Amino acid sequence: MDSSDRLPKHLLIGFGLALVVYAVFFSCDQHLRQHKGPWEVRFGTNELGFAQIEIAQPVLGISHVMITFAEDRASSTGQVLFDQPRRAVPFGRVKFEDLTYLPGSVAFDFFGHEVELLPRTLYLNKQEQPWISGKSYELKPEQKLPASMSYDPRKKGRRR
Repeated sequence: MDSSDRLPKHLLIGFGLALVVYAVFFSCDQHLRQHKGPWEVRFGTNELGFAQIEIAQPVLGISHVMITFAEDRASSTGQVLFDQPRRAVPFGRVKFEDLTYLPGSVAFDFFGHEVELLPRTLYLNKQEQPWISGKSYELKPEQKLPASMSYDPRKKGRRR
């Protein structure tokens, strides 16, 4: 048996090894992407009927962080897990999301208020707040950001 007869066998073994290595790395990467789980955001209203969200991320030890939007009302409620891009929200709008490695980051516009969820910190109208489970925040109409300060990733790098 000469060496040219063994070439297909060697190629097949090499291909099989490459496939196994790829499958192992792919499954490890998928685990890293998802093991911390998504942001859990409950959209509702408080006893006065003002819009309110409750934020949780169990793996990071974040729970029952409440943000109330004083003087702003919402007609829809529900819970959203941000485990996939482009999830519909009951009120407000998602301005930006990066869910490549969960929990990722999600930025919202709620009635002119910017709320950004990052694993390291919470931003409320561009002001950094530490994650403190059980903490409640109230955002008032006079704290709304001017439209020029609002972050819009679609305008990044563009000139008017």
